Amino acid sequence: MLRFLFATSMLALSSSAATAAPASDTTAAPQAPSYTGDGRLQLPADYRQWVFLTSGLDMSYREDGGAPDHSMFDNVFVDPEAYRTFVQTGHWPDRTALVMEVRGAQTKGSINRRGSFQSGAPMGYEVHVRDDAHGGWAFYSFNGDRAPAQKIPTDRACYTCHQAHGAVDTTFVQFYPTLLPIAEARKTLSPAFRAESGAAH
Repeated sequence: MLRFLFATSMLALSSSAATAAPASDTTAAPQAPSYTGDGRLQLPADYRQWVFLTSGLDMSYREDGGAPDHSMFDNVFVDPEAYRTFVQTGHWPDRTALVMEVRGAQTKGSINRRGSFQSGAPMGYEVHVRDDAHGGWAFYSFNGDRAPAQKIPTDRACYTCHQAHGAVDTTFVQFYPTLLPIAEARKTLSPAFRAESGAAH
């Protein structure tokens, strides 16, 4: 199962984002997740047009996790309406979808002489969805062929890990430098994360 949510980012937060105006009653809801007749989630076709949150390289949350046999980047995107709501409120609304796309890391190519760059087609995807009509937050793991995915069972470690360590609403906002200051300003950081990180709010 792919490591989910999330990595360090290349984006910078503007000071105005952290002090955005309070949420209004006119905030639009994200587009509803799409399922097949047997309950499998369909990977959003346009996720690459969503808001980019972060990119990480070879991250792991397990102390005993050995080095991977190949290097990988992950890229995380969130649907625009959910992003706008988070900026306003510091919380994720119902029907939020976060997509993690995994791509191989390559060191040799063209004029590159140092560091790594992303290459090739996506190796897989994982989607973290909040859908209250389907039981709340859930994970779905997709292969590179993008075939609809069955929900990952709720007894898997990804659920308990996100519950125990997620900075906001069981998501790893601590790895989204554009959003963490907003959660700090809105005082929406989870008690568990505040205790773990020594956060003041």
